[in-house]
Amino acid sequence: MHGTENPSVWLQRWVHLIAPGSTVLDVACGAGRHLRYLAALGHRVTGVDHNPEAVAVAQASAPVICADIENGPWPFVGQTFACVVVTNYLWRPLLPTLVASVAPGGVLIYETFAAGNESVGKPSRPDFLLQPGELLQATQGLRTVAYEDGFEASPERFVQRIAAVRAGASGAIERWPLQAA
Repeated sequence: MHGTENPSVWLQRWVHLIAPGSTVLDVACGAGRHLRYLAALGHRVTGVDHNPEAVAVAQASAPVICADIENGPWPFVGQTFACVVVTNYLWRPLLPTLVASVAPGGVLIYETFAAGNESVGKPSRPDFLLQPGELLQATQGLRTVAYEDGFEASPERFVQRIAAVRAGASGAIERWPLQAA
């Protein structure tokens, strides 16, 4: 079941950008691998997923809403989060909503499959593969801290990922460290 693996290495690398004790939204959380990890770090995590079986497992770690975010209403209208986490999920019409859900001073940590993945496995449909630079374009209102677009050997996959932050409430640019202290 999706969500039982170890936390994403990308998330682990950039988790230090999330202020201590923050509110975090895990989109398409599956069985909750990131919910568990972030809750153990002291964050107040909420998840959303469409799969009732996965939601039932994930709810042991944090509140999770079972919702079809592709065909139904966005369950977090008007809410923002200090961090929005998305891994292995792409629904292009939702990208602007996800970016808008990042609070002032908050961070978006996003990682999913990219064009080229069709040559090594699934997903292989273009609907589920980011095009070159697509995350950079979708997050233009945020400041990119880190971005990668390329091939991972183990397991073989093409990925695109970003860690991007929103300026603070005053509009000031924070000093975000590139590595955890």
